Parts: sequence; C-alpha cells; structure tokens
Amino acid sequence: MSGAPEVGPHSSDGFDGFHGEDALGRQVHLPRRPERIVSLVPSITDLLHALDLGIRVVGITRFCERPEDWRETKAIVGGTKNVKHDALTKLNPDLVLANLEENEKDDVARLDVPVYVTDVRTVPDACEMIRTVGQLTGTGAAARTMAQTITDRFDRLTITPRTRAVYLIWREPYMSVGHDTFIHDVMTRGGFQNVFSEETRYPEVTLTQIADAEPDVVLCSSEPFPFHQKDTFTADLREALPDTPIEIVDGQLFSWYGPRLLDTPSYLVDLSEEWSTGRSAA
Repeated sequence: MSGAPEVGPHSSDGFDGFHGEDALGRQVHLPRRPERIVSLVPSITDLLHALDLGIRVVGITRFCERPEDWRETKAIVGGTKNVKHDALTKLNPDLVLANLEENEKDDVARLDVPVYVTDVRTVPDACEMIRTVGQLTGTGAAARTMAQTITDRFDRLTITPRTRAVYLIWREPYMSVGHDTFIHDVMTRGGFQNVFSEETRYPEVTLTQIADAEPDVVLCSSEPFPFHQKDTFTADLREALPDTPIEIVDGQLFSWYGPRLLDTPSYLVDLSEEWSTGRSAA
C-alpha cells in the first residue's frame, strides 16, 4: 500500500476548539474551526491537501509544489523565508501554519492572526505534528490514521546494513546534514550511517572532507539543490571519489514530513536493495 490512507468525504470531525502550545512556547487558542488557512510550509501544504482541506486553504508559499494545481488556484504569500505580510494579511486567515526551521521567527511573530509553529526533527515528531494539524483543523480522525500508518510502516523496516553515507543538500558550497536534522533521522532508519553525524544542522563541507570521511556512498538530494538536473553537478564528486558510488536520491522522501512519509519506508527498502546489489556486483 502506498499513498495516503483512505478517509471519508471532507475528512472532518466535530470541532470543540483547540488550545495548546506551539514550538515557540506560545499558547494558541482557536475557539472555532478555522475556515481560512494559510500554510507557510511545503510539507504542511501537502498534508492539508491529503486531509481534503483544499476548500479551506486560501494561501501558500511559492515553494509549495504539492499539489501542483494549488499554485494556480491559491494566493501566493511569498517564500518560506520572505513572507509577504501584506499579501497574507489581506487573506484574513484564521490560522497560519509555520515551522521553526523553514520560516523566519520574526516573520511569524509579527503576524496579528493565530499562528501555530511546528518543530519536526524526527519521524515521531512528524507523526505528532500530523496529529496536531488534525486537531487544529477538525480532521483528527484522518490525521491519526495517517500518522499511525506512517509509524507502522517505519516500524516494519528491517534494514540492517550500516552503510556509511554522505548526504548532500547543496553545492557551491557543498552542504551536508548533522545529527539534529530530520534527514539524519530518516537516513538512520534507512540503514545509512551519517558520516557527518557529529556536526549540527547543515554544515558546509569540502571535497577533501568528503573524501577523507571515506563514505561507502554519496547521496545527492534532488532538492533543495537539483543535483538530478545535470551530470555536471556531480562531476567533481565523481572525479574526487572515483571508487565511491554517487547516487541521486529523492529529496522529498528524505525531508518532507507530511504524507510523503507514507512512501518513504518502501523507498528506503528499494534504495537499500539497489545499493546492496550494486555493492555485491562490484
């Protein structure tokens, strides 16, 4: 089974109000079910679509790629790091969904509307966020089903090889991931040992540092830098590490913490099998 679990029409529950603390430690109170929602996070926009909330979503960012048609039908309120406050305010939202890492704190703190800020560092964090968005929007049953399905699929992972890997999200300069990132958690669950796990956040690394780490494989993400678009984007890596596989991987399946996680476990299994087969053949 792949994709979002089936839910009922509109996937709506009764809404008795919401009161809780967000990732900034602020109390968020919603006495009524939000009917005009703005998402400042691509993963959360994807989640809102999966929860069948399209009619209630009025604004998204220009980086919200899923679903594709929403960028034509919803108001664009800028980017994740440069929210256009005038455009957002004109939408008169009764709920704005943001994220501690993906959005600027000052951007969300100055908004005079209900804002709920999330913080997702691990797969369990993601499942808790999904359940919370369900509570915030009155789609709790569908959100709980999704979160449980994701949990079950990750729990069934039995990948045992510990493949030493470098995961790259950017070039010029090259940037990898540290131990306190969501990508690191997904890597670990997928049988990859992050060679830069002693670092934090998104460290800049050189070709020399990558080579000296002696990885079994270098994973080049399809986003945010589009390594997959041109062979020249990985040419210097192949030259510097001639005996090390340089693999392009789906960045959304490693870093998006909404419904894309439903497909991540099977992707990790396929990736592990491909890597093991290739290593055996070599």
